[in-house]
Amino acid sequence: QVQLVESGGGLVQPGGSLRLSCRISGIMIDFHSVAWFRQAPGKEREGVASIMNKDSITDYTDSVKGRFTIHRDSADSTVYLQMHSLTPDDTATYYCAADPRLIAIWTTPWTNWGQGTQVTVSS
Repeated sequence: QVQLVESGGGLVQPGGSLRLSCRISGIMIDFHSVAWFRQAPGKEREGVASIMNKDSITDYTDSVKGRFTIHRDSADSTVYLQMHSLTPDDTATYYCAADPRLIAIWTTPWTNWGQGTQVTVSS
């Protein structure tokens, strides 16, 4: 059974940082693409960052380039999203997703999803 469990969300002030974790079980993450998506109230879900299952090629949506970094710890079966210089526009529920195909955030659908972790950026 595939499980994705996100953690690390919370309340942070503008300009602050957070690191989200996605602990994955039931699959070998080196053979899966993994991504972070987010959905703010009243908005459509959007892809934030992805890391492919081969060569660890990463992709980011334009609004987070230079601020967010996705990376994979295969030994711990965990994918992280390091977020810096957060703004209120980053407020959303963040979801981790995994898929056995060689895909990035621009491709839908993704096969496996976590339950999400809330990130709120506010002073």
